[in-house]
Amino acid sequence: MDYVKLGKTGLDVSQICLGCMSYGVPERGIAPWSLNEEESRSFIKRALELGINFFDTANVYSDGTSEEIVGRALKEFGRREEVVIATKVYFRMREQPNGGGLSRKAIMTEVDNSLKRLGTDYIDLYQIHRWDKTTPIEETMEALHDIVKAGKARYIGASSMYAWQFLKAQHVAEKNGWTKFVSMQNHLNLLYREEEREMLPLCHEEGIGIIPWSPLAKGRLTRNWDDTTARSQIDKTGKAFYYNMIDADRKIVERVAEVATNRGVSRAQIALAWVAQKGGVTAPIVGATKSYHLEDAVKSLSVKLTPDEITRLEEPYVPHPVVGI
Repeated sequence: MDYVKLGKTGLDVSQICLGCMSYGVPERGIAPWSLNEEESRSFIKRALELGINFFDTANVYSDGTSEEIVGRALKEFGRREEVVIATKVYFRMREQPNGGGLSRKAIMTEVDNSLKRLGTDYIDLYQIHRWDKTTPIEETMEALHDIVKAGKARYIGASSMYAWQFLKAQHVAEKNGWTKFVSMQNHLNLLYREEEREMLPLCHEEGIGIIPWSPLAKGRLTRNWDDTTARSQIDKTGKAFYYNMIDADRKIVERVAEVATNRGVSRAQIALAWVAQKGGVTAPIVGATKSYHLEDAVKSLSVKLTPDEITRLEEPYVPHPVVGI
């Protein structure tokens, strides 16, 4: 495993980040396909064995139980000074007032709740999960700055938003001498490339680390188009994201299979290699619920696609509606 800096920071992270949305109590939250703690621990342990030191979760995943499972496993299997823990805040945790969003009150409450669930004194990368239209960005950025200065977070990052929103947040922070975002966790894969228009060039120009989510399009790129899984049949977001441009997307899935066959590697390795070779990408966030998922992710780092292969994979793409923001 090779390690790279996260954006312009001095933080060393593995070139694969383990996404932990699939680890949590299945009966809690909106991910009934998630693995319970006993099942989850083996994946976290194996990730560490493979050299992965970067773990991403969120307060909302499985109603907080993802953070609890990840925190306990990393405390047992890893060394706190060597692992990089990332979590997120924004989505509603309680139905009562101030139960979600990015107000100062919500952020201050939720960072303490995340620290308690993770069982740690600090979060390495504290990210806003989405843009909050109801809270002034000045309030959000000052609260995040205060969290960093209090030692509760080492760095702050953002996730899925429009490029103008991200740039506005950075400007507000710079103008006031507050902590700026060092990373962008956005939606990027062969079936959804809208981020190439503005967000990727912006991050590349500003030295922002890019850690894409759903690099395998929720598994669509790893199997035949008409194949289904237990998760794909009940995952509402997957159906919303990848059923808008079926004709074009089907061709891309077929191209991935073609290149993978020619290379003698798995489809996942090809799809991940494409993401990793996008300029400025630090580490794709990969979920793992099967034993071979982690192995495929690490092997993908050795796959270097040729210009002709990249053209072959990208050629069928057509503009997609913006989703995930």
